[in-house]
Amino acid sequence: MTVRFGAVTVDWLGYATVRLEGETGTVVYMDPGRYGVLDDYDARDGDLVLVTHDDHYDPHGIRRVAHEDAIVLCHEAIDADEIDRVDEQPEELPYEVERVRGDENFVLGPLDLYTTQAYNEPGGPYTDDDGSPYHPEGAGCGYGVTIDGVTAFWPGDSDVLPVHEELGVDLLLPPIGGSFTMDRRDAADLAETIEPGLVLPVHYNTFEALETDEEAFVVDVAKRGVPVVLDE
Repeated sequence: MTVRFGAVTVDWLGYATVRLEGETGTVVYMDPGRYGVLDDYDARDGDLVLVTHDDHYDPHGIRRVAHEDAIVLCHEAIDADEIDRVDEQPEELPYEVERVRGDENFVLGPLDLYTTQAYNEPGGPYTDDDGSPYHPEGAGCGYGVTIDGVTAFWPGDSDVLPVHEELGVDLLLPPIGGSFTMDRRDAADLAETIEPGLVLPVHYNTFEALETDEEAFVVDVAKRGVPVVLDE
């Protein structure tokens, strides 16, 4: 199913992979690949590819979505030498590659973008047995991108953070699988706080640890007066 919101069409392709296309034809992909979600996909139509952190860095996935003149933005901490499943640094990809921090605002052609920090709080609910966060501060980011007047925000693999509550967001793409990120209840609270024009949840049900009740999430968000949709 393709979701239409304002001037933008949105497709959740599985796991954290989201495709955004504006009325003017600009195509953006967020965190393409992993876990077979792009095995039968080979569009190569992406103008811009956004990668939040090492768990979502997939060179094969990027190649399936990016055209030859695409720009790829990667968080500064991504290091292929620390990822067992890949052997190619972002800069070795055949695209224009730029590194970003978790606190930037910038313009790329017709697109306005910003990044946010993305992490789990030490000792919080999304930590391993010794209380260490699955995603430590400084290891990744979230992305906001404005396409044809619509600002879409993907927080990345993160808890709900104070910075999120200050954002102006039209289309919120929260992770709701829990275990390693905010869960459906956290995401519903965030949606109520920032009041986006539409919520479309992602990053759930890919594997056992991310299983959740997405229908309960929809009911929870709708009861708070925030428009919400599933792309399934």
